[in-house]
Amino acid sequence: MSPPDSRIATTEPLSWKVGLLALAISLLWSGNIVSLKVGLETIPPFWIAFWRMLVAVLAVAAWGRATGNPVLMERRRLGQMAVLSGLFTVQIAVFNLSVDFTSPSYAVIMLNTTPVLVNFISHFFVQDDRLTVARLAGLAIGFAGISYLMLGRPSPELAPNPLLGNILMLVSALLLAVRIVYTQILVQEMDPLRPVIWQMALSLPCFLALALGLEAPLLKPLGLEAVLAVLYQSVIVAGFCFVAWTMLLRRYSAGNLSVYSFSVPFFGILLSWLVFGEPVTGRLLSGAIAVSAGIWIVVRSKQREAGGAE
Repeated sequence: MSPPDSRIATTEPLSWKVGLLALAISLLWSGNIVSLKVGLETIPPFWIAFWRMLVAVLAVAAWGRATGNPVLMERRRLGQMAVLSGLFTVQIAVFNLSVDFTSPSYAVIMLNTTPVLVNFISHFFVQDDRLTVARLAGLAIGFAGISYLMLGRPSPELAPNPLLGNILMLVSALLLAVRIVYTQILVQEMDPLRPVIWQMALSLPCFLALALGLEAPLLKPLGLEAVLAVLYQSVIVAGFCFVAWTMLLRRYSAGNLSVYSFSVPFFGILLSWLVFGEPVTGRLLSGAIAVSAGIWIVVRSKQREAGGAE
């Protein structure tokens, strides 16, 4: 991915209101893995991805129509949307498989590597996101926490293959980071609703083909918990969170926005404990603290840089 100079984003500084919105979106995202784990008890990974995206596309399209935002794809953007949807499809597929293999607490911390990766990738593609010594130190601390967590042994009932699940979640985090930076580049030239809806819409045939070819529709009779889990993932996460985040990416730095997810691991751990009774171990907390500390260092570094620039 080597965009020409005209696509390199010039971004605005964050206000405290935008920071609160980014934090609220991150908190809603923290429930995504827990709700997915609930849904996976009934619906296999590719089927749940298909139903989630189908409901999300309908919800976002209805919202776009109600608010007068354009949702139809411009023919000249087909190639860009195909690349974005390809990244999205692979990332979600790997993400769902990962959550099926590892525990929610481990998964949410591993996924929170994304802000670290976004800051690293943004250095090469976004004009205002250059790495400094302080930011590199923060990224190193975050990776150290992930490395320590990688070999942990969560509850076998929640994590049938934790090492594989953790590795897959790191791959998903990397793909998500690439997608965030690429989306920021795209929304400089188009309405932010279009990439949100078309990355999901173009993924539907892929998820349906994978589900029909590899999985049974249900693992047990469909219950209310599974339905609510799919609705949370589609309407709240894939709908509201994706739209709100993409609109923010149009005006603000992907690296600056991503650092507000420093609280996500702790909320994910809390939710997993409340819903599944997953034990809160020293390794789990150490990994979460290291990841969040690394992101916080990046936040402080960027605040100083912004103050110096002013």
